[in-house]
Amino acid sequence: FIRQRLSLQTAPAKRNVYRDCIWTSIPLGVAGQSNLDNEVKIRIRVNKPYATGYTASDVAQNPRNENRPMYSFNTADLYARTGDAATAASALDLINVVPNPYYAYSAYETSQLDNRVKITNLPKDCKIRIYTIGGMLVRTYDKGDPLTSLDWNLKNQAGVSVASGIYLIHVEVPGVGEKIVKFFGVMRPIDLDTF
Repeated sequence: FIRQRLSLQTAPAKRNVYRDCIWTSIPLGVAGQSNLDNEVKIRIRVNKPYATGYTASDVAQNPRNENRPMYSFNTADLYARTGDAATAASALDLINVVPNPYYAYSAYETSQLDNRVKITNLPKDCKIRIYTIGGMLVRTYDKGDPLTSLDWNLKNQAGVSVASGIYLIHVEVPGVGEKIVKFFGVMRPIDLDTF
């Protein structure tokens, strides 16, 4: 749509496109410096201000931006925190299993014989234990890779499909804490006619 409008090469067509544009800016890095190692300033100038003539007491003596509206923001407190135990502990609340509830199908399955759910937002190193509601251990995973999710094929440690019901997924993160997620799944019966 935009390419078609701009190809018309008429002022009204261009105005209709640019009128609906939003401002987007991507800061560029400085050669020889690492990211977040310097101060970045982004200035966006608008030719058609909302209004002029702001007369705050400090602006009257020293007008900034020709008394047009001026906006500023600060990203000093927005950064990736590493080695912070409180942040790591709060990240445990993001651990989840999807889809939940599981009604005999998920978008992660690759064939009609595949049953699969994902345990998401996992840290690099953790131990995952899956229990029945009665406390029987069904499956154990020792995760040690950088992926943030783990696929559970809805089978126990012996490779047998689990029954429909409620399961408790216990995620233990060394040195941080643990999280328990409840999972409900309804399994589909095996269709032997598909073989």
